[in-house]
Amino acid sequence: MILGDKITNLRKKAGWSQEELAHQLGVSRQAVSKWESGSSIPDLDKILRLSQLFEVSCDYLLLDEMEPELPQAEPEPVPILDGPQVPVHHITLEQANTYLDTVRGVASKIALGVFLCILSPTALIYLGGLSSEEGRFTLSEPLAGGVGILVMLALVSAAVALFLFFGSRLTPYEHLDNQPVELAYGVDGVVKKRQAEYQTTHLMLLVVGITLCILSLAPLMVAVAIDENGMAPIIGLILMFVIVAVGVFLLVRTCIIAGSFQRLLETGDYTREHKREENSPLTTIYWGLVLAIYLGWSFWTMAWDRTWIVWPVAAVLYAPVRSIAGLLTKK
Repeated sequence: MILGDKITNLRKKAGWSQEELAHQLGVSRQAVSKWESGSSIPDLDKILRLSQLFEVSCDYLLLDEMEPELPQAEPEPVPILDGPQVPVHHITLEQANTYLDTVRGVASKIALGVFLCILSPTALIYLGGLSSEEGRFTLSEPLAGGVGILVMLALVSAAVALFLFFGSRLTPYEHLDNQPVELAYGVDGVVKKRQAEYQTTHLMLLVVGITLCILSLAPLMVAVAIDENGMAPIIGLILMFVIVAVGVFLLVRTCIIAGSFQRLLETGDYTREHKREENSPLTTIYWGLVLAIYLGWSFWTMAWDRTWIVWPVAAVLYAPVRSIAGLLTKK
């Protein structure tokens, strides 16, 4: 139980309203409301006054029952092996809440950019089908291709604008990805509380998003079964892109928000050990080499439709390469 919950329980046990408690402490009702919601933490003199009013010890108010150890325990040592020490960033409650709120607001915009990228080729596919369809409403292939490419470029441009504009709002927090953090007292409990409140939504969006991606082939399969040579397969293919785009939108949005909690709590993919590995020269050299191979192969063969396979292969090989490098380093 965090400090805010304890203040709420003690206030209700005493039969006081927020206004009455605020009058006792000489503060505003808004201040008490922020304490109870975890948006802010009372000053030390107010904590002393609270302990007197509720006849409890300061230890009871300050000790977080969610953590078995003392809240002011020594900071966790940064597991750096060899090399310069990485600075530890201290995060206050206000900074943590600001970061979480910023990520929640930006997540939908970045997910929308991914949504537009997935939908970008649909106009070209549809107009290409019209140009090859015999009937009263047909387009010439050059016109269909030109309009389709313009629509695709417009959607991709809009997506890039979303990535750049809203991604820039997260630039001040880039250190959370690769540098250790130390949370001020009470911040850990508040972040875990917000994470627990979002967990059900996160799981639901994961299930819906993954299900949509799996079922996205259904329209195409049905369309091919109905009319293999007409416009039906084209419509089915477009519906597949739309369903995938919606599913990926949900997945990207919820994973960005869930990742914000992991960055602050240093769990999942953002533990200190993982950050140390990501900061190692191996990571820079490996992905730089992969990029060079991809660009060199693509420009040499001009087979951009096939060279993308470099990236999933490189992602699969990265873990064993990193493990082998770690074993060699220890030896």
